[in-house]
Amino acid sequence: MAYESGALDATLAAAAGDDPQLLAELRRAFIDSLSRQIDLLSRSRCDGNWQMAAMRLKGLAASFHAEPLTDLAELALDAAPGDPVIVRRLQHYLIEIDPG
Repeated sequence: MAYESGALDATLAAAAGDDPQLLAELRRAFIDSLSRQIDLLSRSRCDGNWQMAAMRLKGLAASFHAEPLTDLAELALDAAPGDPVIVRRLQHYLIEIDPG
């Protein structure tokens, strides 16, 4: 499944204006936060930790208008803690928006 990053890119560009350095910083902040939450999900074994990380992902997605991430966060909220399918899908999303 390919994920569209157009809305994310547009949101970042609108927030950064004509400042390429700010654009890079915002993108890095999004990527870093996404990576942290995926890591937390991958290590979560209890409902509370899993739900908290999934809610943080959903909030991150809403803040940056990243609809594919919102959909994945919703799936995580409905999944059992440690669900490897959800974690893999989130990791795939991360790789697609940040291949480097």
